[in-house]
Amino acid sequence: MAQKSAIEWTETTWNPVTGCTKISTGCENCYAERLAKRLKAMGQPNYRNGFRVACHDHALGLPLTWKKPQMVFVNSMSDLFHQAVPLEFIRKVFETMNSAKQHKFQILTKRSGRLRELASELEWTDNIWMGVTVETADFVARLDDLRHVPASVRFVSFEPLLSRLGAVDLADIHWAIVGGESGPGARTIEADWVREIRDLCMEKEVAFFFKQWGGVNKKKAGRILDGRKWDQIP
Repeated sequence: MAQKSAIEWTETTWNPVTGCTKISTGCENCYAERLAKRLKAMGQPNYRNGFRVACHDHALGLPLTWKKPQMVFVNSMSDLFHQAVPLEFIRKVFETMNSAKQHKFQILTKRSGRLRELASELEWTDNIWMGVTVETADFVARLDDLRHVPASVRFVSFEPLLSRLGAVDLADIHWAIVGGESGPGARTIEADWVREIRDLCMEKEVAFFFKQWGGVNKKKAGRILDGRKWDQIP
């Protein structure tokens, strides 16, 4: 059975890899790390080692069993391009995605350098969407790496958005997701930071999706920007 997701921009999560390590500012309050600790305490076998990186061969074929076409977020509990994930295993994940053409797969990484390095060794069928996370202006270079990836849809997640980005270059980017940080210790997001990205997307004809204001109670804060929801998808 597919694992339904509460993430607003996808439908289902698939985690052939679990676990990660912190690499940049946005990782400070990682939701996946908190969830992994709970799942370990509950005895979930994939999290017997908590948040240490683990590859799960038994999970590789799951999307092939899902007949209903859906949007699938790959490794919501990890990063496929983490240095601890062997190229051979990444290829196996791609082989599943290449075969399960009824679905669209969304991959998101903060490790854009390794993504760029390995991109030519992977098969990018049209149902694979590739994205990078950019949380502050210090990490906009991840977009330069992404531009070298031959994915049919290239996207950026500005979540958690932690600073003003200014005139970020969205050339050859098809989709931008923006969101504030949520949960314990959530850092604040400013409305003008979001508006600047939205206006840039409108100017460059990039699909814009506003996910949430975030905060400790993200449901209460909602996801309305200037009187409406922004749910554009490529």
